[in-house]
Amino acid sequence: MGERAREGLRAYRLIAAMWMRSTMMYRTSFALTMAGNLLVTGLDFATILLMFSRVDSLGGWSLPEVAFLYGLSATAFGFADLVLGSMDVLGTRIRDGSFDMLLVRPAPVLAQIGADHFALRRLGRVVQGAVVLGWALVSAGIDWTPAKVLLVPLMLGAGAAIFCALFVAGAAFQFLAQDAAEVQNSFTYGGTTLLQYPPTVFGKDFVRGVTFLLPLAFVNWVPAAYVLGRPYPLRLPAWAAWSPPLVAVVCCALAGLAWRAGLRAYRSTGS
Repeated sequence: MGERAREGLRAYRLIAAMWMRSTMMYRTSFALTMAGNLLVTGLDFATILLMFSRVDSLGGWSLPEVAFLYGLSATAFGFADLVLGSMDVLGTRIRDGSFDMLLVRPAPVLAQIGADHFALRRLGRVVQGAVVLGWALVSAGIDWTPAKVLLVPLMLGAGAAIFCALFVAGAAFQFLAQDAAEVQNSFTYGGTTLLQYPPTVFGKDFVRGVTFLLPLAFVNWVPAAYVLGRPYPLRLPAWAAWSPPLVAVVCCALAGLAWRAGLRAYRSTGS
């Protein structure tokens, strides 16, 4: 298993490097695309700023606190989108028969799909989210302790892993549906959008769903409640703030099983 993982990482690195070299052949185009990406992703936070121009709080949360949620979600998702954001091309490859070519190459298929059309411009989402997060960390009036300082990078790493698991699981579903990119995006891009807002603006049944069924709440809602000194969603126990890494491991394991099951069930188009 260790050797297989190293082989996959090496293949991913080589394919991603190839796409980056291709991108950097046109540096002006890359710079403009990167700037456009920063502008578009920044509109999400601009929407939140417009809301707070009319209200003092959102669901009882102040602007810096909502910015903290936004920064965590956007940065974690940005890393996952940078690494595995091309997974939604799997459905297209299955339909046009080009997926069969990946099966005969001497490299893990998941690494090939993950690095396919690697887009360095997606780094703009990470930068934009990190800027908002940095401002929130300074402005939210957090009573810092060593535990809270440690929890912030743990949240980012675990959140990125949870979103990566969603990308892989969504791609596995496309083995069955073959045209499910929008369904996959509703859980990935849609998931990061809902996490930008506090859980108090959603119904309890919805919060239960994204906590116990699709554990997006562990990306930021649950650990952020500990950092900000707010009540936990659904009155979860205090130790739940430290569970995101465990949740991430479970999500990645389940996504891996789904991927292997989908790959075994794949039948060539015959083209």
